[in-house]
Amino acid sequence: MKLPGHDAIARQADEHLVTHRVKLPKKLVERPIRQVGKRLAMALLVLVVTVVLVYADRDGYHDSADGSVDLLDAAYYATVTLSTTGYGDITPVSDGARLTNIFVITPLRVLFLIILVGTTLEVLTERTREEWRLSRWRSALRDHTVVVGFGTKGRSAIQTVCATGLKKQQVVVVDPSAKVIDAATADGYVGVVGDATRSEVLKRAEVHRARQIIIATQRDDTAVLVALTARQLNRGAKIVAAVREEENAPLLRQSGADAVITSASAAGRLLGLSVLSPAAGMVMEDLIQQGSGLDIVERPVIRAEAGRGPREIDDLVVSVVRGHRVLGYDDPSVGTLQLTDRLITIVRATPGTRVTPDTKPLPQD
Repeated sequence: MKLPGHDAIARQADEHLVTHRVKLPKKLVERPIRQVGKRLAMALLVLVVTVVLVYADRDGYHDSADGSVDLLDAAYYATVTLSTTGYGDITPVSDGARLTNIFVITPLRVLFLIILVGTTLEVLTERTREEWRLSRWRSALRDHTVVVGFGTKGRSAIQTVCATGLKKQQVVVVDPSAKVIDAATADGYVGVVGDATRSEVLKRAEVHRARQIIIATQRDDTAVLVALTARQLNRGAKIVAAVREEENAPLLRQSGADAVITSASAAGRLLGLSVLSPAAGMVMEDLIQQGSGLDIVERPVIRAEAGRGPREIDDLVVSVVRGHRVLGYDDPSVGTLQLTDRLITIVRATPGTRVTPDTKPLPQD
């Protein structure tokens, strides 16, 4: 077992004290620079319109300095009026100018303030809006899937699960990298930034209410710690983990993982199979790519299939799940199928057909 000592693990956890937070998928919005540019353009347009109106009716205004109003005076009056400064040195004296101030200049002043203050108000309300979305998300989240690690393994695992019908809103990604979580939220998943070996980070991902947990970390020792923490928080969830070294798989099972996939050896076996039989390698690669070609799925036995043998039904049966045992299709102990059995079959994937496997973990010995 290639794991660092307990002291090294503790130091690693201390060094990973990052601010963990939940990031919901963002709606498509314009870039901030473009938004600010539009607001400035609108404000300048309002200012120009006000200057033109005042200058066109300059005979109705009085300047306490020289009595007349020129273009510069009109721009000055429009600026101090729209900004509500109002020094009072230039005032409307005619009835027409005053009516223009009541019905035109005042609405323009309000519009000008809304444009300038709108950006500030939007920033102030964004956090409240985000907290409200987060509260709604937490209250509605049940029986979801938590994926720890959004690298190549994590992405492939999510794509496979979502190909069976799982909605993106039911997937929560946990990763210590903010850039990785930004990529996850851009794909439509909820992300939690933080170290998944810490219980408070997994609690933010609502692990205690999750149905299944996928651990796809880069290090085996991290996977062990995540499995221990996740199993402590959720006794009933199905935990599937990936390890690089096959000798670390037993420790992960002891830590609470229901299934452990050795990524390095699995890839090596697929390479060896492809060398011996390229066609067989293509079939195996097709089977592990969910949603295209041939798919391997788990489903319950239907009433019409009960009492028949595995070879007597339409689907190609690979194994029969009976209780906590997984029996081969040719195992003599299978006999006839029972309604309580589950079948692992190979089916032809079609765009209109999706089979959602049962995610309930099998009973342990």
